[in-house]
Amino acid sequence: MDLFDKRQLKNTPLGQHQQFENYYIFPKLEGRIAPRMQFNGKEVVVWSINNYLGLADHPEVRQADSAGTEKWGLAYPMGSRLLTGHTEKHEELEQKLSAFVHKEATYLLNYGYQGVVSLIDSMVDRNDVIVYDSESHACIVDGVRLHMGKRFVYTHNDIENLEKQLIRAEQIAEQNKGGILLITEGVFGMSGDLGKLDEIVKLKTKYNFRLFIDDAHGFGTMGKTGAGTGEHFGLQDEVDLYLSTFAKSMAGIGAFVSGKKSIIDYLRYTMRSQIFAKALPMPMVEGALVRLELLQNESSLRTNLWNNVNRLQSGLREKGFDLGNTQSPVTPVYLHGELEEALRMNHDLRENYGIFCSLVVYPVVPKGVIMLRMIPSAAHSNEDIDQTIEAFTAIHTKLKAGAYKPAATAE
Repeated sequence: MDLFDKRQLKNTPLGQHQQFENYYIFPKLEGRIAPRMQFNGKEVVVWSINNYLGLADHPEVRQADSAGTEKWGLAYPMGSRLLTGHTEKHEELEQKLSAFVHKEATYLLNYGYQGVVSLIDSMVDRNDVIVYDSESHACIVDGVRLHMGKRFVYTHNDIENLEKQLIRAEQIAEQNKGGILLITEGVFGMSGDLGKLDEIVKLKTKYNFRLFIDDAHGFGTMGKTGAGTGEHFGLQDEVDLYLSTFAKSMAGIGAFVSGKKSIIDYLRYTMRSQIFAKALPMPMVEGALVRLELLQNESSLRTNLWNNVNRLQSGLREKGFDLGNTQSPVTPVYLHGELEEALRMNHDLRENYGIFCSLVVYPVVPKGVIMLRMIPSAAHSNEDIDQTIEAFTAIHTKLKAGAYKPAATAE
């Protein structure tokens, strides 16, 4: 059979919805990044951008990005870090990140997704065993798929089930003279709940494993200083490998991994995604330095974020909405209905109420469940929040009344 004949877009999970392109899929948000942008020719309140601290359009950030581009261009440095892409500014950012997240050393990465994939690939061989949470991000799943040894998935945040998998993993690791890498997230980006780091760390007294945390949604939002979910639990020292991206709170491009100097040095010489790919461009490095300084020194950014999170989440809960187990700024709203109802409801929300948020349906959530996922930021206003709560209340009333059901087919 011809390879191209096998690869039909209509048969893929997302491709079957291609008719909704440029509206539900590949939508075009226009204008400067802000709580209110243009969509489909109208102004909408936007809840779908991971701009937690509002840094994307912060004047100091924009000035730094502009100045860095003017000074260096977007090409410098050319080449991978190992060959010709290494600079003092890259080192400076690494040192400052290490100090902020309380780790010995840090390695700057060009992208978070490929960084996670490559880190997993570097850390384990066929004799080692991976244990990971069932709701791990796609980048973790893809990294695990590269592993030629055993891997065990545990039910999301189920510590009893995790321990069962660790028992199995330890037996195989002992037979193979290998090690165990346990992978979870600090904040789960879809549901907003936290990885049970406190309970996981306690298992270190019974089992020999190393803990790798992807804290993409926790860095900058969680903890007393914003140093992440490990800081939130007061156990950052127990996190062996701490990774986060700049694509969320830092409103940029790039990522980093922090840990013991010996293991970070090992990763610098083994991560294929960094050895064989271009280093992070200088404007993003200098821009990240400014972003990190604002994150550390402008506590009002995080205060504003959490004020908005609490106002939005408490307001929705008071109206009877189910937000699941979120303990973070990630705000999922769970409703019940079929796909056609979800599409009609989201269209109404965007076109008639001026609210733009992400629509999540099966297979990400069970059939019959509709998730409207929102990401509050420090830049949102009380007016944005109140308008959204009113809109959600209105569409929920319509949904329960059957207003979004397809019209009955005439006989």
